Amino acid sequence: MKSLLLLFKFAKLGKLLTTGGSMLLSVIAYSFVYGWRYAAGFVALLFVHELGHYAAARQKGLDVGAPAFIPFVGAWIAMKEMPKDVETEAYVGMAGPFVGTLAALACYYLARATGSSLLLALSYAGFFLNLFNLIPLSPLDGGRITAILSPRIWFAGVPVLLLLFFWHPSPMLILIGVLALPQLAAAWKYDPADPEHAAYYNVSQESRVTYAITYIGLVVFLSLMTYELHNMLGSGLRF
Repeated sequence: MKSLLLLFKFAKLGKLLTTGGSMLLSVIAYSFVYGWRYAAGFVALLFVHELGHYAAARQKGLDVGAPAFIPFVGAWIAMKEMPKDVETEAYVGMAGPFVGTLAALACYYLARATGSSLLLALSYAGFFLNLFNLIPLSPLDGGRITAILSPRIWFAGVPVLLLLFFWHPSPMLILIGVLALPQLAAAWKYDPADPEHAAYYNVSQESRVTYAITYIGLVVFLSLMTYELHNMLGSGLRF
């Protein structure tokens, strides 16, 4: 029994080290480009975003791993158990951007209260990060949320991803595109009459409307805040 308890403690410590170690590695990597203060704040915003997913998944009874980070790629939580219905998937998907937006908003108001240009830059990064994640394309959060309406909505995310790539080419966008291909293939074959699909996507009209309004509202709010802060930072005017 003592051996089992010891093993359990080491397992928990291993998870903690995985999260903490990958966070530290990300901070160090970002520090070389942006400086350590911005790097620490940015990784903290990523962490809060992932904690939103983690808490929502645990609330729904799903088995998930602790957040892990890869520098210049991002962060994620390992889904050891997949959602059993689309409403659970949408709930977990929405939690990250929602909590992440609150964190970015906190940075914004702290920046206004203190006059900190660092916090203002972090709030911009937080708003943009969460807006980007709401692109309606799986495996991004937006794809998981809009699946409650129809997985075919993911095709609307393709031109958005392409426009972003032409505007600012990035290996990260290529990686997302590659990961999205099998999801798009599944969406192409999606048949609402299929019993398996009907069971997974069976959700009330009220839930669909609620998630649609929340999703659109969050996209509009994040777009406005990102645009406003981009102009403020670009002009050198803080408030």
